[in-house]
Amino acid sequence: MTCAGIDVAKDHLDLALRFDSGDVDTRRFDNSSDGIDQIETLLSEADPERIVLEATGGYERPVSAALAAAGLPVAVVNPRQTRDFARATGRLAKTDEIDACVLALFGERIQPEIRPAPSEDQEVFSALVARRRQLQKMKTAEENRLGTAPSEAVRSDIKEHLSFLEERLAQAEHQIEEAIENSPLWQEEEELLCSIPGVAEATAHVLMAELPELGEANRQEIAKLAGVAPLNQDSGKHRGNRTTWGGRASVRKALYMAALSATQYNQKIQEFYDRLLDRGKAKKTALVACMRKLLVVMNTMMKNGTHWNPEYHASSA
Repeated sequence: MTCAGIDVAKDHLDLALRFDSGDVDTRRFDNSSDGIDQIETLLSEADPERIVLEATGGYERPVSAALAAAGLPVAVVNPRQTRDFARATGRLAKTDEIDACVLALFGERIQPEIRPAPSEDQEVFSALVARRRQLQKMKTAEENRLGTAPSEAVRSDIKEHLSFLEERLAQAEHQIEEAIENSPLWQEEEELLCSIPGVAEATAHVLMAELPELGEANRQEIAKLAGVAPLNQDSGKHRGNRTTWGGRASVRKALYMAALSATQYNQKIQEFYDRLLDRGKAKKTALVACMRKLLVVMNTMMKNGTHWNPEYHASSA
């Protein structure tokens, strides 16, 4: 078994090939189209079982997309996982070459799941949704500054910037709507998700863009991906409270707003929420449970291609 690790930097790519004998071959390539082509040719000949890269804010996308398009088994993993793995194996030093070797070893020992690369349309849609979120954050920050602006000149400048941000936000919304109109599949997904009382279009767009596994994974997997799966905190005789953490923050935030709305406008979710409160659960705990219930319902609906049915979906989640 051969596993490969690629450490991605802005200017270069460090490749480590780990063979079943334990030997490791490391090389450096330019992070360019030519460098990616050279890595693709080399890995096609080596035929590794897994090629592991870290999610590095987008720098990994060109190389991971090129390798996946060539039919190579690519796994993009969370950097926190690989760093914890490096510490656990006693590798405390950190260089690009060492990181590539750690990624190859991580692929051999942990065998992370190989997922299909997102299509070009999916990447564009995800970028549009992310850009809308960035514009909303900037707008909120400027609105907060406006309330404490010390002079009229500063207030005038902030108002002008707010006007610009509102225009850009409207354009981003229009581009998202246009992308959905041009895709019958996304139209259907949006319609299914928005059939749930409490789920608005903005929430549906985040889930469609940043949780493409929705409808493909099982209920346990989808809950872990979103960070709403309760995890045990037990040790010896101690039985700690189960907590939720990790997952995709943007998806979790969207689910939170949907659950908050559903506890008021979705009768089934409201009844579930009230039952948890009656049993003595804290409001935050009950709300997280509603988030998980909503997500499992969405996963079932997307898998079966069915609209919201309060009698079936609420009882099956």
